[in-house]
Amino acid sequence: MHHGSTPTAGPFKDHTGGPLGETVDQPRINPPRLDTKRRQTLFNLLSALNELSQAESLDRDFDQYPSFEDDSDVPTVDEQLQVAGAEAFNRFQKRINCLDKELRNFGNAARQLGSSVGILSSAFRLRECLAQILFLFRDNAADLFPRKISRQQREFLVNPNLMDKKRKARRRKSMPGRVPANTEDSLDLENLPEQFENFATALMTFLKCLNEFPEFTDEAVNTSIKSFEGDLKYWACCLQDYRGQFKYPAVQRYVHDLTAEMGEHIDSITGTLSMFIEVGVPTIRFAQKHGAANLLTLSTVATFFSAVTATTLQFSYSQTGDMLSDCVNAFWFSSLVFSIAAAVNSLLGLSWKQAMYRSPGDRVPWWVLIWIKRSPLVFLVMSVACFSAGLVLFTYSTNQGKVTSTITTVFTAFTSFGLAAVSAWFASERWTFVHHRGSKWLSDVLKDALRRFMALRLISIISKSFGWGLQCVQKGVEVAGHKLRRVPSMGTITTAALEQGDNLTNGEYAHAISRSPEPPPLLSPIRQSTDSHSHFSAEGSSHPNLESPATTFSGTSNSPITPRDRLTSAIRSVMMLQSATSSPSNPFSSPTRKRTTSSAFTDVSRVMSETGVTTTYRGSKVASLISKLKSLEATQDLVAHSALVRHLQFSPNGKFLATSSWDRTTIIFRVGDPCVPHRVLAHASGFVGQVAWSPVGVLLLTRLNRAIKIWTEDGVCRKTIERHHHVQSIAWLPGGEAFLSVEGSEVVKLDLNGNVLDTYHFNRVFIHDVAITPDLQRLLGVGPILYSPKGLHPSKSRVEKQLLVYNVETKVIENQTPVLNDVRDITLAKSGQVALVSYENKAFPQLWKLEMVKDQARLILRHTYMPKVPVDFAGPSYFGGKDDQLVLCAGKAGDIHIWDRDSAVLLHHVRAQALSGDLTCIAWNHASDNPFMFATGSHDGAVRLWTTANDYRPCESSRRFFAVTTPLSVTPCSPSPVDDGAWTDNAGKQFGEYTSEPLTLTPVEDNGQRDRIVTFAHTHGQ
Repeated sequence: MHHGSTPTAGPFKDHTGGPLGETVDQPRINPPRLDTKRRQTLFNLLSALNELSQAESLDRDFDQYPSFEDDSDVPTVDEQLQVAGAEAFNRFQKRINCLDKELRNFGNAARQLGSSVGILSSAFRLRECLAQILFLFRDNAADLFPRKISRQQREFLVNPNLMDKKRKARRRKSMPGRVPANTEDSLDLENLPEQFENFATALMTFLKCLNEFPEFTDEAVNTSIKSFEGDLKYWACCLQDYRGQFKYPAVQRYVHDLTAEMGEHIDSITGTLSMFIEVGVPTIRFAQKHGAANLLTLSTVATFFSAVTATTLQFSYSQTGDMLSDCVNAFWFSSLVFSIAAAVNSLLGLSWKQAMYRSPGDRVPWWVLIWIKRSPLVFLVMSVACFSAGLVLFTYSTNQGKVTSTITTVFTAFTSFGLAAVSAWFASERWTFVHHRGSKWLSDVLKDALRRFMALRLISIISKSFGWGLQCVQKGVEVAGHKLRRVPSMGTITTAALEQGDNLTNGEYAHAISRSPEPPPLLSPIRQSTDSHSHFSAEGSSHPNLESPATTFSGTSNSPITPRDRLTSAIRSVMMLQSATSSPSNPFSSPTRKRTTSSAFTDVSRVMSETGVTTTYRGSKVASLISKLKSLEATQDLVAHSALVRHLQFSPNGKFLATSSWDRTTIIFRVGDPCVPHRVLAHASGFVGQVAWSPVGVLLLTRLNRAIKIWTEDGVCRKTIERHHHVQSIAWLPGGEAFLSVEGSEVVKLDLNGNVLDTYHFNRVFIHDVAITPDLQRLLGVGPILYSPKGLHPSKSRVEKQLLVYNVETKVIENQTPVLNDVRDITLAKSGQVALVSYENKAFPQLWKLEMVKDQARLILRHTYMPKVPVDFAGPSYFGGKDDQLVLCAGKAGDIHIWDRDSAVLLHHVRAQALSGDLTCIAWNHASDNPFMFATGSHDGAVRLWTTANDYRPCESSRRFFAVTTPLSVTPCSPSPVDDGAWTDNAGKQFGEYTSEPLTLTPVEDNGQRDRIVTFAHTHGQ
């Protein structure tokens, strides 16, 4: 807006929202001459101009920190998301290019292999699928991040087989009535499931062609390709549910997130394929060269043998007329035929093995394989056999001497027998491998056959008789040997030598044995063992782990002990002494326990530093919020629980704070200065996972694993509702007359008496949390899917999660939005128009808008709340401030982030170093607008209250610490007609009773010890 040089241009400062009327030229405006109406009009005009200037300033500030809050369903234009998304796509493109490079290298390396046409064609098809997938993901990224990713023209689509297709199209162009198919026309994001299916098929075809080379098999390649193929089919099946929605930003973001999952698979395949090129291709080439060399050698031998046979035929072909001469010619002519056939078939097999376009082994008929692979060797063996038989007969037909005929016959029989035996062994090895599938060798089969033969009854009797006779003979020989054996020079080890065994060298040890004059009296085995034990027990104090030695003998107890046995026992004793002496005297050390703390946060993320996004706030509204939020401080530390604080929530009126912990208790605090415990609600079994105040604030729900308890604000348990399934979450209906229980894939509507009012089924989705709209028309649920529509499960990637909009009246899922991060919680704002979705780990919280499209509701992403540093978020995010204008979330390391809901601007960040203890949950007090107030829970059981310092700023010395202590074992009893309300310990000592009066606690100093003592007001009259 253009402002002229009027006196009204001075009252407001540049974007500061300063006070009005301070710089007005008083001489030019004479208030006494202006009537009241005119003066009021002038002040209203100045105020309007001032507000307009502040609004323009605020808009300019928000333009420096881009946002995508608008009324149309468009993708984000936030600078941080633009940079992060573009980097993710660039990493994916780099991975695909690396895989394409490896496929090209593989094709070049495989050209030198026999039967490589199949693997080459499958590699080309795989590269074509990669190019099409990359094209679709680039289009998707260009829609999401238009400022960072540019589109690719279809005519520049990289297609390895494009030229081949053009040549085929030219040949078929003249055919009448034929419409050429154009693959590029199907490259649309709506056809992404089909592209995934084609990609999976191309992968399996490539793997099958790889496995057609029996010379080398890489299990790593098989595993990586099969895993990728399983995930591709899973994604394709899941994406079928989003037909017609691939232009929706939510589905496009899910498709973009799949680049990270696909990238891991692509990296795995690239690495294994590179290893296959380096190791597998040379191995296959060497094996094929070796087979070709064998065939070439066989052909050479067959050719030489045919020449030998033809030479010998010159001496016999003219001899005819008698039977021997005719048999000789028949055998030698047959040998010549077989040798020639062996040579020719060897050359034929050599050419077939080296052919590039030959069919794989499983595509060739069995008789062709047998003729090519087996016939050369068989023909050569038959040729040798026929030549040998003819040679023997030739010696008799030519009336050679008896010596010559006999020697030739014997040697021929011997060599023929060896040849037949080795051939039978080779054939048996082949049969054994095929029959037992490589689990047994031929020797194992022969041993089993021999064992079965020996197990026959007659053979068993003969073998047992023979064995018994052999044992008798052996025993007699041993007895005779003992009687005849005399070793007078053999000494024994004295006790002194045995005690000094550790300090004796080999020479001294031999001397100690030789100087024993007389052998000691013989001891029985039992006596000797006892004496050895008594000897070592004297020194057992220095060797507590030493076992007493025991000597065993092969003979009976009545047999005498030889000096060799005593020497063996002594050597064993010395060895045990040495091993015990070398062992540490105190091998066990007491374990030390160390306390772990959260690691400090790193610097600002690389994305933030590269983009250089800076934010300034000049608007009065945001500036006042920032100044107010910066005054937040932990004003009260409550040592509430002895275990992790799982959940906490303020009551709607802001008077009470309910906390739940893994120590099986729930504490209701009365909010104030100081904040004091009001009631302690103990649970007999199970962890307390959640607390939920009713909309009117008079009832409190506590969620156990398989039960829900209903309490009053005074700590009275009104009802315990047992459930048959695990309860994931609970949520009140807006009117407070009933509540919802999330149980697996069902959401059950229960009244306050535990009666089931209705059940809502979510089919394949395992619901984690739900929220209901204020008009009770729709449920919003979040959770992972259990399986795909075809029953598939992912092999390596993360399971798909969904955000669901469920119509309560029609009981139909109106809209489902896919997400990849681990979604856990969903919270609706008071208006019911926007929902805050929280994820696990480092995924950012998001704001989704509920919009009506053709009488159906669907969720549209409005904001992603990004911190300045990487954060591992803890618990659900929370709406805060007046009219839910703030979004706050806690990190596991102890930091707290607060954003503006409508602009996604990070207003305040509480550093982790300012806290002691990791955070687990956070809750805002909606009833307290001035000052702001929220609470946090931590792993150590502490609860901290945070308030702004506008109206309440206690000094550091006035900060109060309260210790809430309970006995280790407490039995809760509520004042009901069944229970008498007394709390007792295990010994039966009564601690007190529930009363309507609050608990009386005395503030204590925080001395570092967190003893838990619950003090109950005793009933009157005691």
